[in-house]
Amino acid sequence: MASICILDEFEVHKNEKFLAIAEQLKPELYKKEIKPVSLLTLETKGHPEPVIVDSEPIEELSRKQLKRNESVIMDFGNHHVGYVTLDLVSAGSHQDAPAYIFLKFAERLDELAADSNQYDGWLSRSWIQEEHIHVDVLPAKLELPRRYAFRYLEIKVIDVSPKYSLVINNVTGTSVSAVEREEIQSVSAKEPILQEIDKVSIRTLRNCMQLVFEDGPKRDRRMWLGDLRLQARANYKTFHNTDLVKRCLYLFGGLTFNEGKVPACLFLEPELEPDDTYLFDYALLYGSVLLDYYEETKDRETLEDLYPVAIRQIEIGMSYLNEENIVPDRSGEFWCFVDWGEGLNTQAASLAILIYSMRYGIRLANYMEDEKTAAWLAEKMEILNKSAVEHFWDEEQQLFVSGKDRQVSWATQVWMILARVFDKKQNQKLILHTIEVNPRIRMVTPYMYHHYIDALIRSDEKERALDEMKRYWGEMVRDGADTFWELYNPYNKFESPYGSVAVNSFCHAWSCTPTYFLRKFYV
Repeated sequence: MASICILDEFEVHKNEKFLAIAEQLKPELYKKEIKPVSLLTLETKGHPEPVIVDSEPIEELSRKQLKRNESVIMDFGNHHVGYVTLDLVSAGSHQDAPAYIFLKFAERLDELAADSNQYDGWLSRSWIQEEHIHVDVLPAKLELPRRYAFRYLEIKVIDVSPKYSLVINNVTGTSVSAVEREEIQSVSAKEPILQEIDKVSIRTLRNCMQLVFEDGPKRDRRMWLGDLRLQARANYKTFHNTDLVKRCLYLFGGLTFNEGKVPACLFLEPELEPDDTYLFDYALLYGSVLLDYYEETKDRETLEDLYPVAIRQIEIGMSYLNEENIVPDRSGEFWCFVDWGEGLNTQAASLAILIYSMRYGIRLANYMEDEKTAAWLAEKMEILNKSAVEHFWDEEQQLFVSGKDRQVSWATQVWMILARVFDKKQNQKLILHTIEVNPRIRMVTPYMYHHYIDALIRSDEKERALDEMKRYWGEMVRDGADTFWELYNPYNKFESPYGSVAVNSFCHAWSCTPTYFLRKFYV
């Protein structure tokens, strides 16, 4: 497991002007009442995943008198982000002891079946959405203060006294999002699976659009720059909430580290603060977010404000180059993300992402009529292109390699294609050869699969890209996804970088981009 890279000299620099602009753009969240639609009975023994063996109308809930160790599971019909209230009463003799109940919220049924006491991963168990609550006096209206991301709710009676039972009279919820609309008109795709992929993508995006573009409403509930870039692109083709993108750009621009480094992610509570983590690739992609925003809105003032922040990330990126004009190998650290793939060496991809960011920097400089910066970036980019081929191209394998062990991975090929180290014809040959070879170090996140689809499209392989979307995101739909997941490895569906799927996020921002591709390239 990679170690977390904390900045040696952590110091936050605030741009009060930028933060004030971001605060003015803070959205008012839209609220909608939600209710469970049915009661479920699950069978878990002898099955790798829970199986629904019975379903009852939700009206049966108030007729159930629950004693010790009895439980109910409610299905809200779809994935929601919001708050829940329970109306509880007693049945039988006078309540002579507190009702002690356990509640567990879940995005997927798998989470209900998992025993959180067995969790031993490196992320905090506190992310698991469960509560132990004593209710001293019944009847009671139990308004749960936490915000949950869920479709299912299990309520189990740990104990009541033998003299009375617990009755759940009513369960209501309030879902929240920065956008009012729940759905967008489906793409005019001929195949139903593409329409369903589009629908799930949009729901994923909407449920992650809160006070900022969150990466996951269950976990981590913060804004990561890599996720923001992909969410913004999907948002432009669907909800078109450009103010929320602008707010996020100013937040990142307004909270920087030493030397002007943009942090990898930001916390909103109890006050605005960057996480003390710098990611080489995420910081470089800030310019891509800014360029996309400007081309969508033609907001000149924002471009002029944030252009220096974007160019500074490229300057910082180039400061890591050694005398051979390559980025030193720091794959043992959580320093350049690229993908969660186990054992992935990120050295070559780091250089490719730097080159990729420079292309966006040139376009930004041209919009700013900054000829000096544009020329400097173009000149340096040519040098780095040659260095990438000289140090990482393996002529015998006809693939790019990475690190001292000359690792071959999908991620390295994809990012070299996106960096346009070769021309389009050579890139097409490379991506087809990669598919044929099928490197052992595979892609495991929708984040990396997004860039793979992008590489295919930019290599004139649009139909193959569509097939890959159907294969990857379509398989998640067939596996029951209401919203798309943080991580999905078709070769290991229970894979987790954290030690257990119990803390995986099953509504995750970076997985929402099929709607972007479908609407940009296939409509």
